[in-house]
Amino acid sequence: MNSIQGIKILLVDDEPNILQFLELGLANEGYKVKTAADGMRAVTVAQEFQPHVVILDVMMPGMDGFEVCRMLKKNGEQLSIIMLTAKDEVDDRVKGLTLGADDYVVKPFSFDELLARIHARLRNQFPNLFGEVINGPFKINDRRKEMVYYSNVLPLSPTEYELLKFMVINNGIVVSKGMILDKVWGYDFQGEENIVEVYVRSLRDKLNDKQHQVIRTIRGSGYRLDLS
Repeated sequence: MNSIQGIKILLVDDEPNILQFLELGLANEGYKVKTAADGMRAVTVAQEFQPHVVILDVMMPGMDGFEVCRMLKKNGEQLSIIMLTAKDEVDDRVKGLTLGADDYVVKPFSFDELLARIHARLRNQFPNLFGEVINGPFKINDRRKEMVYYSNVLPLSPTEYELLKFMVINNGIVVSKGMILDKVWGYDFQGEENIVEVYVRSLRDKLNDKQHQVIRTIRGSGYRLDLS
């Protein structure tokens, strides 16, 4: 991860202990952090603070996280939203993603996991903050839509590039076929999930990943790209 100086994060949660814990941890990482304890305050602070990332709790009294997400995205804010939910239910995740959320974390979560997801969102949605993104043997130049692997430019189609970029940015995180379809093909994609397998197979060929050590299949869950 390149320098994070100047990157702003808004924390929204009605639990003071969680706000204090995350505020301290993210500030120590070098982020500029502001907090809000309710939905209405979150919308106001977001307009003034212009955060790059919003960490948004779903279950809050009054205006819940879903409504805050809808309002922030409706206002055209250029930001990434990671939703916190205490319920690991598909309907909640689908609702949040449909309203414009970019990721979600299920409580209880580790700080390291949240930090990894923040890094992933920043790399994906604000590549110009960092110029080239370097992650292990991969170098991503999003302006040129170019992916370098061990000093070699990979011959990728536009869809292959977006899929591999998504997996490199989410290094170490298991991504499901559904999540890949949403982020690479788009929410309105009407095809079959098996298209992901076809493109993963092609990427493995181009990475010479015959043993599936770079792009691993996590049975029943999806794929995980490992750079270690």
